[in-house]
Amino acid sequence: MSYREGRFWQPDVTVATVVVRDGRLLCVEERVNGNLVLNQPAGHLEPDESLEHAALRETLEETGWDVRLTAFIGAYQWKAPETQRHYLRFAFAADTVFHDPQRSLDEGIVRALWFTPAELQAEQARHRSPLVWRAVADYLAGRRYPLTLAQHLA
Repeated sequence: MSYREGRFWQPDVTVATVVVRDGRLLCVEERVNGNLVLNQPAGHLEPDESLEHAALRETLEETGWDVRLTAFIGAYQWKAPETQRHYLRFAFAADTVFHDPQRSLDEGIVRALWFTPAELQAEQARHRSPLVWRAVADYLAGRRYPLTLAQHLA
């Protein structure tokens, strides 16, 4: 049965932020199903929220960093083999603005870390999903598009 035949399907819409400072990438170490995994600051889009606002909010909540978005990197579709859930992730590039080291981080986040690209790539077995490295690889390859590609119509 297809969508047109009345079967409803919807992917999980997420955002991620690739933040680079002094050649290092801002990452989060988080506990998922008892495992410590690595991810960019990332999370789900909330109702009535723009993609850009979600990226800023998730970065702050997960790392304590206020950032300024500088570019859209890409949109990525992925199906998690363990859960069969479908994800549609929108990745943004950002620069740091201000850090609040006293800010409590989101539940499940153990800590924020800075990795060189080589260090992050060497930890691929711990990446939360293949989306982590793909967005970084695209960023490192120079894939940056105007933020106007992700528009929120109110």
